[in-house]
Amino acid sequence: MSNEVKVWLRALKDGSMSLDQVAQEFRNHTWTAKQSSPTTTYEQLAAAELADPEPYISGSFDDVTAAYHQGDLTDSQYDVLANAMTESIRSSDGD
Repeated sequence: MSNEVKVWLRALKDGSMSLDQVAQEFRNHTWTAKQSSPTTTYEQLAAAELADPEPYISGSFDDVTAAYHQGDLTDSQYDVLANAMTESIRSSDGD
């Protein structure tokens, strides 16, 4: 299975796609939702805070965050892609 997110990030890095093109792909992409239980009490919130971090999900925005932390994305590129992902999620919530 291909990881489209990594393909787009590589294309951005090597210049074969512009930031605007990658952002448009992000807007059109269906993003994997992280599954977490809502916390309703202080005890649940404290337990969630102490729990192991969620696993890395390939093909999710985790790939973008990893690229940012590796220095492959600038602050402004990360912001544009995060906003594009948010737009995608908001538009899919309205379905």
